[in-house]
Amino acid sequence: MNHPADEPPTPPEPPTQPEPAERARTVDPVLARRRQVARAADLGQRIGYALFGLAVVVFVVGFFVGLTGAVVVVVVTALVVGSLVLAPAIVAGYGVKAADRDDREHGRSV
Repeated sequence: MNHPADEPPTPPEPPTQPEPAERARTVDPVLARRRQVARAADLGQRIGYALFGLAVVVFVVGFFVGLTGAVVVVVVTALVVGSLVLAPAIVAGYGVKAADRDDREHGRSV
């Protein structure tokens, strides 16, 4: 009967060098961070604009049904929170676009 203990141990595989294409795909930490900021800015813009849309819809419904205190609170809260989220998201989005454009203009990969 053949037992695993009877077989000679196999030598470990020597470490292989990464392929040239793999070495070329190293992640630039600045570009990775820029992509994170771009995703966060996109999400912030979506949330901010959604809150503005919610404020408009609730205001229009409240205008025809009756502007109660609850309607006013929802509209004002949506506008304030939407502004607090949207303003920095817009600025960050423009910053990412400007950095990408600058990289392209100076021949750096984006």
